[in-house]
Amino acid sequence: MSLWLPVIAYMAVLFGFSSLHTLPSPPAGFSFYDVHIAAYAGLAGVTARATGGGLRDVSLRAVLVAIVISSLYGVSDEYHQRFVPGRTFDVLDMLADAIGSVAGASAAGAWSIIRRRFRDA
Repeated sequence: MSLWLPVIAYMAVLFGFSSLHTLPSPPAGFSFYDVHIAAYAGLAGVTARATGGGLRDVSLRAVLVAIVISSLYGVSDEYHQRFVPGRTFDVLDMLADAIGSVAGASAAGAWSIIRRRFRDA
């Protein structure tokens, strides 16, 4: 269960931001899509850690499950925004969430492979 607490906390933070009527502007040089990609890369990373039982042995299956969970959370997040005044349901935001999910889960999987190679060397 302790591996899932960061996932739940991360989702709660994302839900909190989604509940805001207006969002702070992203840093100079970044778009809201960049923020979505980064946020969902983080979610997918902690989700891959949870599905893989830690970062030491994150399998391809764990990566794929993390991508699905994170991407579906992105869809639910966009749906939630339909009910928040001043916010909208945006398909491009969901695409950015999915791209971030793939990047974050893949990075966790790659890190696991690197750790195993050095451990076994």
